[in-house]
Amino acid sequence: MGRSVSIVFPMYNEEDYIHRAVRAAREILGETSEDWEIVIVDDKSTDRTAELADALSRADSRVKVVHNAVNRKLGGSLRAGYAAVTKDLVLYTDADLPFDLQELGRAVRLLEYQEADVLSAYRFDRTSEGFIRTLYSFFYNLLIRVAFDLPIKDVNFSFKLFRRELLSKIELKSEGSFIDAEFLVRARKAGASIIQIGVDYFPRSRGVSTLSSPGVIVKILREMAQLYRELRR
Repeated sequence: MGRSVSIVFPMYNEEDYIHRAVRAAREILGETSEDWEIVIVDDKSTDRTAELADALSRADSRVKVVHNAVNRKLGGSLRAGYAAVTKDLVLYTDADLPFDLQELGRAVRLLEYQEADVLSAYRFDRTSEGFIRTLYSFFYNLLIRVAFDLPIKDVNFSFKLFRRELLSKIELKSEGSFIDAEFLVRARKAGASIIQIGVDYFPRSRGVSTLSSPGVIVKILREMAQLYRELRR
């Protein structure tokens, strides 16, 4: 069935989604690879996410749980998850499953067929998020394109598949949501080839996304400013 696969789910207060996410991941991984694992990173949740994750891990040894000692946000959670993966290919996505996980099979085939190192997906249509978030996304993608000459259509979309060996060539530093852009810029600087595919997008129907909150946006811009010179070298 091809290469082994890890799926990394960063989770903060995702008790409404965790069982659905793991169930969907098990199903598609069973069709995609004979050797797989699911890595849940509990980002110091205040609901039952940690408890439910531990129960899922006890029931299936292929489900691994990383508990952050403090709330580390997206970047810190992904870095913790990436440090725990052991398989050839790594997929990062969110617990609310913003795309159909059946796309994983197509993504793995394309990565192998094109002999690429990273596959970064983009949303065909994200207007269902509302005008403000669509506007934020447009300007952020434009900013990253101009600042780093990075022609990625949907930088912060949580569908990135890559070869684990790439992690030994780059050092990620972001704690917040700038992690997506930082990963892509560092991957390219390390000589990685990046391909893109479009997928249908399904916004979350439960819980609250904080990605477009003023605090998150300020942290993205602050981390970008801190790392700009290093990433441009």
